[in-house]
Amino acid sequence: MKKYLFCIAIIGLMFGCNAEKKDYAADESVSKEVVIADAADTTAAPKIIKTADMRFRVKDVQQTKEQLSATIKAQGGTVMEFSINSSIQESDKVKYSADSLKEITAYRKEGLVIAKIPSEKLDDFTNTVAKMAVFVDNQAMKMDDQSITYLANKLKAQNRVDAVNTINKTAKRQGNNVETSLNIKDDYVDKKIENMNIDSRVKFSTITLNFYQDNTVKTLIVGNDNLYDYRPGFFQRLGLSIVAGWSFLKEFILGVSTLWPFLAIGLGLFFGIKAYLRRRKV
Repeated sequence: MKKYLFCIAIIGLMFGCNAEKKDYAADESVSKEVVIADAADTTAAPKIIKTADMRFRVKDVQQTKEQLSATIKAQGGTVMEFSINSSIQESDKVKYSADSLKEITAYRKEGLVIAKIPSEKLDDFTNTVAKMAVFVDNQAMKMDDQSITYLANKLKAQNRVDAVNTINKTAKRQGNNVETSLNIKDDYVDKKIENMNIDSRVKFSTITLNFYQDNTVKTLIVGNDNLYDYRPGFFQRLGLSIVAGWSFLKEFILGVSTLWPFLAIGLGLFFGIKAYLRRRKV
């Protein structure tokens, strides 16, 4: 009886191992089919990233910025960054009246717009921008093929899925390696995010627009900051100077008058010494 039971147990183990091998082989074949399908899908849709740059002169920077914003919105794009800067080329101040000056300033105005445009509309958009310009300094477009990188990320992500499945299957026999599983999952997420970024950059192209206008001269009446110009006129200052001199003379006389004792002593000594010397000569 024991022999029969032992034979039945061996047969059951053999069938269980064969079933496990079949399941693993089935999973492996499914993974390979997924990888092949992903590769076929990727090669069928090239991942081309377009970037463009333009620099051009316009009549009015502020007006052009507003036109660009409206055009980008109409094309289904988004303005990512913009700025307008004015740099003073030359400035001077000339006298306009007794208490004001005319400030004359020559300045240069420049604008920057960075936008994302649907890739299929990039050529039309650049043609529209060129019509806004008085003169186009330079215009360039770059195409970067990320198909291989995209495929590599996809295959690596699938490899990480297979690795996690293998760890989960062997965890009961070898212990669950949680840290290894988490690292593999994080790598999988990173590859997926990279491909999502590539998809976004393929769908929307980045264009950088630099534009400027001719030097502009602007005049402005400002307050006179030269303190010398606020002094009284010549004759008024002359009268004030005479009065100030008379006041100074009076103060000098008053100051000297306070020294009369010393003056008296000095005069006494002077005449005394002079008389003594005269008697000696006689």
